[in-house]
Amino acid sequence: MAAPHEFPGREITIRRGQFWIPGERVATPGGTVQRAPMFVQWEAPPEHAHPLPLVLVHGGGGQGTDWTGTPDGRPGWATRLVEAGFAVYVVDRCGHGRSPYHPDVVGPMGAQFPYEAATALFLPDDARGEQTQWTLQREIGSADVDQLVSPMGPLPADLAESQRLDADRLARLLDVIGRAVLVTHSAGGPVGWLAANARPDQVAAIVAIEPMGPAYAEFPGLGTLTWGLTSAKITCDPPAQRPEDVAGRRIPGLADKPVAVVTGGASAFAGFAPQVVEFLQAAGARAEHLHLPDHGITGNGHALIFEANSDETVKPVIDWIRTVEGD
Repeated sequence: MAAPHEFPGREITIRRGQFWIPGERVATPGGTVQRAPMFVQWEAPPEHAHPLPLVLVHGGGGQGTDWTGTPDGRPGWATRLVEAGFAVYVVDRCGHGRSPYHPDVVGPMGAQFPYEAATALFLPDDARGEQTQWTLQREIGSADVDQLVSPMGPLPADLAESQRLDADRLARLLDVIGRAVLVTHSAGGPVGWLAANARPDQVAAIVAIEPMGPAYAEFPGLGTLTWGLTSAKITCDPPAQRPEDVAGRRIPGLADKPVAVVTGGASAFAGFAPQVVEFLQAAGARAEHLHLPDHGITGNGHALIFEANSDETVKPVIDWIRTVEGD
């Protein structure tokens, strides 16, 4: 097998960089510290082919590397999107990856993400026959599953506060970069809804890859989508006095917002995706279900952003974003 630097890839552009969305300053007995900053890295083509930048928001216990590479060492969606002419911003959500976490200021950590949970989510045994695009090893103890699990860490124990922090930092990122399209994955999905709620004019559209759902679902060991599709409170019209009142009410930040809910053909998330779309449509969004088999792309599970055909799974997303750029 060739060394990673010998794999075919692409030249990195010289238009790239990184910065931080700072967290709050907090007084502690040891001095003033910062709470939950968000790391941002960006890359753009030499000449912009598309007017709207993309912000890529990773899922659950992952980090921004979910978008920049694959477990078998190929370039990830971030690279392919830059090649397609987009400026791309990749974030490490608060407390993940390069965004520091100290429980004394951010809050208690949840449990470390175990191999068993990772394989059940990304490589479920009951989908083995259908999930043909995971062409690597599947067993715990294999080098391929080691690569899958290595970047995964704990979430904050308070899922609502985790989402609130992420949405606040994303909103302030949009203040810096301007109007953009949010591309979220899995547990990053609620952060997209909340960021649009906070900055409706700055979010041009949302691509939700395999988002958490359905509405009000409970995830053992993680938390509950208390406010419909989010754990953190979301604004609706008329205002909801109780979380269960959100369903069917207009959410101003999502009103008339183009939204694509993207699913793989071998993923359990595809089963409840129509319910997610229905909830978003009732909130006023122009939501639609983009199911990969309908575009001739089959065999994908929850990890469709870094499975063997990831260069193909990104293409319907690029096409969809092009259709909404003028909105």
